[in-house]
Amino acid sequence: MSSSAFAPLGTNLDRDSALRILRDAVAGADDGELFFERHRSEALTFDDGRIKNASYDASEGFGLRAVRGEVAGYAHSTEISEAALRRASETARLAVGDGGGTWADAPKGTNVRLYSDQDPIAGAAFGVKVETLREIDDFARALDKRVVQVSATIAASLQEIEILRPEGGSVRDIRPMTRVNVSVIVEQDGRRESGGVGGGGRIALDGMLAPEHWQGKVREALRIALVNLDAVPAPAGVMDVVLGPGWPGILLHEAIGHGLEGDFNRKGSSAFAGLMGQQIAAKGVTVLDDGTIPDRRGSIMVDDEGTASRRNVLIEDGVLVGYMQDRQNARLMGVESTGNGRRQSYAHIPMPRMTNTYMLGGDTAPGDIVAGLKDGIYAVGFGGGQVDITNGKFVFSCTEAYRVQNGVVGAPVKGATLIGDGATALQQIRAIGNDPALDPGMGNCGKQGQWVPVGVGQPTLMIGGLTVGGAAA
Repeated sequence: MSSSAFAPLGTNLDRDSALRILRDAVAGADDGELFFERHRSEALTFDDGRIKNASYDASEGFGLRAVRGEVAGYAHSTEISEAALRRASETARLAVGDGGGTWADAPKGTNVRLYSDQDPIAGAAFGVKVETLREIDDFARALDKRVVQVSATIAASLQEIEILRPEGGSVRDIRPMTRVNVSVIVEQDGRRESGGVGGGGRIALDGMLAPEHWQGKVREALRIALVNLDAVPAPAGVMDVVLGPGWPGILLHEAIGHGLEGDFNRKGSSAFAGLMGQQIAAKGVTVLDDGTIPDRRGSIMVDDEGTASRRNVLIEDGVLVGYMQDRQNARLMGVESTGNGRRQSYAHIPMPRMTNTYMLGGDTAPGDIVAGLKDGIYAVGFGGGQVDITNGKFVFSCTEAYRVQNGVVGAPVKGATLIGDGATALQQIRAIGNDPALDPGMGNCGKQGQWVPVGVGQPTLMIGGLTVGGAAA
């Protein structure tokens, strides 16, 4: 890219000056880059019959990183100028010191396009968005007289990044994101319950505002709320659990996904550290992290270090075969980056993060899996959860679940939580459905204070011996 063509985010920053400052910052280091970002987002929320919130946010800035061994110096600024770059360079150099680094190879580029670069915020007029929210509210209330409250959100954003490498190359990515959420509260005989759905991806907004798109979301939110009206207190105890396809993959994401990120394994803090090549899951279990699925929420054409996104196999037929890596941890572990170096924004340092993490399907019909459940829980919807990376212990709350006895799906239950640890859960997978599915596009993943969009997925699964926390034994 020529000097005249280099204009990160449309600024007047001179390429040669920026490159000279970056090279000064990483002199004697192992790696480093300049990360430029511009981000714009809009969100409208309709609640209780009126527009409750309408926000528009814009930010831009850069982050400069110099890496040497296990140490990284990082400085960032909202001001994109030579003066700000010099100050950042001086700060980053303090962490890496002088001389001695072994320079890492530059990441390989890609010409693959996974999503449009069109601005989704401009995909529909503001008035159209407001009217769509009103139509969602009216439609939900007309479906059932028990609906007492409707909340709906339309959100869109555009992230533009450019990464300048000390070797002189640069790479850009323009990342759109859209999402529509609907939540419904119903009331019957003094009891109130709720149901909510959401979804989207790196797709245009106008299609999501079409009635044929959002009406399905409204009906599904209402269905979940009505199911919960009839829910009885969940049982408690150790029992087998069947997980539905798609979004329940969030349990997989949390319970084992974080444990397969390179930094935790390099430091030995993961429950899976040192187990490469070993059987860590039941036969038939294959888990991937794939950032190359077109239009998906967790997909990226390049990661936030400039490495092309990849389809990475983590577990193959139960055997641990790979970790997710950024450049620093990959180099320290003597392997290649897998394109998983991600950051929340220019103000954050990159680290190994998931993209779209999912399990491949098996050969068992979902109905047969449920029919094989003698006494347990059939969980098809999840809310919040948490996991301890060091031991893989997790706790997840169910938003839609049913009691199953002798293979017969019974009453819905409320208050169910699933408790276990990832390593044991992987070994206790007893059946894998032939219905693999990805989530509808609503995942966000937190790690060390940073949040990034992700995708999850799985087929119907039976897991033996999970602890179900409920209201009664």
